[in-house]
Amino acid sequence: MGKVAVGLAVVCGVAVAAAAAVVVHRKMKKSGRWVKAMEIVQEFEEKCGTPIWKLRQVADAMTVEMHAGLASEGGSKLKMLISYVDNLPTGNEKGLFYALDLGGTNFRVLRVQLGGKDSGIVNQQFKEVSIPPSLMTGTSDALFDYIAAELAKFVAQEGTDFQLTPGRQRELGFTFSFPVMQTSIASGTLLRWTKGFSIDDTVGQDVVAELTKAMERQGLDMRVSALVNDTVGTLAGGRYTNSDVAAAVILGTGSNAAYVERAHAIPKWHGLLPKSGEMVINMEWGNFRSSHLPLTEYDHALDAESLNPGEQIYEKIISGMYLGEIVRRVLLRMAEEAAFFGDIVPPKLKVPFVLRTPVMSAMHQDTSPDLKVVANKLKDTLEISNTSVKMRKVIVELCNIVATRGARLSAAGIVGILKKMGRDTVKVGEKQRTVIALDGGLYEHYAEFRKCLENTLGELLGEEVSESIVVEHSNDGSGIGAALLAASHSQYVEMEES
Repeated sequence: MGKVAVGLAVVCGVAVAAAAAVVVHRKMKKSGRWVKAMEIVQEFEEKCGTPIWKLRQVADAMTVEMHAGLASEGGSKLKMLISYVDNLPTGNEKGLFYALDLGGTNFRVLRVQLGGKDSGIVNQQFKEVSIPPSLMTGTSDALFDYIAAELAKFVAQEGTDFQLTPGRQRELGFTFSFPVMQTSIASGTLLRWTKGFSIDDTVGQDVVAELTKAMERQGLDMRVSALVNDTVGTLAGGRYTNSDVAAAVILGTGSNAAYVERAHAIPKWHGLLPKSGEMVINMEWGNFRSSHLPLTEYDHALDAESLNPGEQIYEKIISGMYLGEIVRRVLLRMAEEAAFFGDIVPPKLKVPFVLRTPVMSAMHQDTSPDLKVVANKLKDTLEISNTSVKMRKVIVELCNIVATRGARLSAAGIVGILKKMGRDTVKVGEKQRTVIALDGGLYEHYAEFRKCLENTLGELLGEEVSESIVVEHSNDGSGIGAALLAASHSQYVEMEES
């Protein structure tokens, strides 16, 4: 009897020891995985580093590329496109003007009634329309017919609050947020599509002519009096209410910048110098690249697999289209190489662009003690549940690394523009105020990104210069701005001035 008891005790003891060994092994395995996951995060953070000296190099490189792009066509990765906008709105514009804003998967049509001096915008109305995905890769006629039909419907709903001056044709500002080689204020050739559009028969065509033909097919009597890029529209919208606005930056799905250049400082401009002596330059800054940009293996892979490899490198590390995707790629590597989410890699995590920047922003800005928002977003978006608070903290940190790099590099780009304009220093005895109009969902809705950008600007410019530089949110520049440019470049302007 005693022997059996002892035997059982020994067997139980061995079983307990074995179970303990399994637990220890699991813990060691788990801690080994955790160490590996932390190594991946740490290495990523180091490669994304943006110390102030590096940001100064990026700002200087931006200025150098701006000079090169203005000197000759193809002289730089920065296209530095001449916008033909040499008359920015003054606030004195009067009448009814329309705008069409095409820049992504939705487009907007809007109308504004301008009251002239001291009255500003008396009335405005807009309608947003989503573009069926099939039209984004179909034919030019199909896309523009769809847009013109929606525009015609909108015009038909014009109420008594909007008054067209008798005997005048309706005029439209057309915001077209894709790379265009502008040939006049109201004509421009599409260089290439971006943002998921791919319609071969539009490339090389004048987009104003395409829209005009579609409006004629709809029986709509309307003249396109200004073709503008969304960033140029933002600059116009900002200038309408504030004469100190000298540059505009869009930080949304994509990113771009435009600024006011002295006409004689544009060597590639061969026309007559405009009366104003100024010309708005559409930089197409998303295509900026420099050896000083802190790129990681995830950025290189994202670029290689994108629709436009080797293009828009700056945009791919600072804009809303890509920030969430970079976070997803790092998480996927952590799942594959460090079993961060357990033995099975979550299938959803393998889907490109499944983690959108608004989700990343919500996780980054989660202030709840147990990071409940992070848990919910992981569950809803990636179908990952049972995450520990410790894991969620790591995910928040990843979001922070990606957003911080993007915001700080955006600030460096802005400083590059200020340097080019000679506004990065304070001149003795000169009270110069420079306002930069900023628009786009990333800047508007991602508070952590916005704060980091503004703080970095202050850091780069120093206290004294910072006092003369103001960043202002310019809401809906791409829509209202286009209508304002239609007004400042109206066919009836001469008539009003005489």
